[in-house]
Amino acid sequence: MKILVTGTAGFIGFHVARTLLARGADVVGFDVVNAYYDPSLKERRLELLAEASRAPESGSFTFIRANLADQAAVNSAFAAHRFDRAIHLAAQAGVRHSLTHPHDYVQSNIVAFTNILEACRHNDTPHLTYASTSSVYGANTAMPFSEHVGVDHPLQFYAATKRANELMAHAYSHLFRLPTTGLRFFTVYGPWGRPDMALFLFTKAILAGEPIKLFNHGHHTRDFTYVEDIAEGVIRASDSIAEPNPDWSSDRPDPATSNAPFRIFNIGNNQPVRLMEYVAALEEALGRTAQVELLPLQPGDVPDTFADVSRLERAVGYKPATPVNEGVSRFVAWYRDYYGV
Repeated sequence: MKILVTGTAGFIGFHVARTLLARGADVVGFDVVNAYYDPSLKERRLELLAEASRAPESGSFTFIRANLADQAAVNSAFAAHRFDRAIHLAAQAGVRHSLTHPHDYVQSNIVAFTNILEACRHNDTPHLTYASTSSVYGANTAMPFSEHVGVDHPLQFYAATKRANELMAHAYSHLFRLPTTGLRFFTVYGPWGRPDMALFLFTKAILAGEPIKLFNHGHHTRDFTYVEDIAEGVIRASDSIAEPNPDWSSDRPDPATSNAPFRIFNIGNNQPVRLMEYVAALEEALGRTAQVELLPLQPGDVPDTFADVSRLERAVGYKPATPVNEGVSRFVAWYRDYYGV
């Protein structure tokens, strides 16, 4: 199979592409490699993907360095390759950044996604799988979060753009019968992570003897999900082409499915962890005690997340297998090796 993976220089895209290559799929990566965070980390991920493609029985890796907001570049990629699947993971991420740079999210999350939808439509791509986020649950507090519940109260612009992606996908599934699967990621962590994410920031600070900042006075809970479990779930969802739900009713519309080939899944660990327990796991892995600075809840933060992943498990057999202590330990081992500390 030939599979498009956007965001291949990014955290989740890198892991998905590497897993696909290992199972023999030909991967076409697409990424602009911007400077939202250290580009050298992104370049190293791309080097590893190129190396992985040279292993025996690996699939091939082709990389396109371009901006998904450039419609001509996207159309050119689809003209040069006939994709059996498209996995769209590229996006402008980060809750904080969306408070100060909303136009970045319009270009990366709205314009770029429109270009992907149009290209899939006009090239008869069999299935589009794309990244959404647990942040779409916003002001919802009923736990665990279920895809069957409406998500119309986002708390920041980032979440609003990802919710827009879900609605845009449904429009294309309805109008053009393009099969689409949206995946709401829950707090992904692990090796090769983003430097702006909590685990990365905490590790750097603790090793430097600096305090870590815990917002909401450390009372957050998060459904922390190890990145390799995420990659496995993404690929399984991509393999299983979305189909219309024959039981869908317009009188009682289920937000998670449709009479079009459209569906939404949570993809998380289904085991929320208190932030202080997460910090304790990191302290154990580092062999150091953290200095903690407790701060109020930040604007746009969701206090707690907890994913109901039963639908994804039933649909594709997805079940995460990595305990938080083990996942954090693997991250620390990678961090020490990569940065030589």
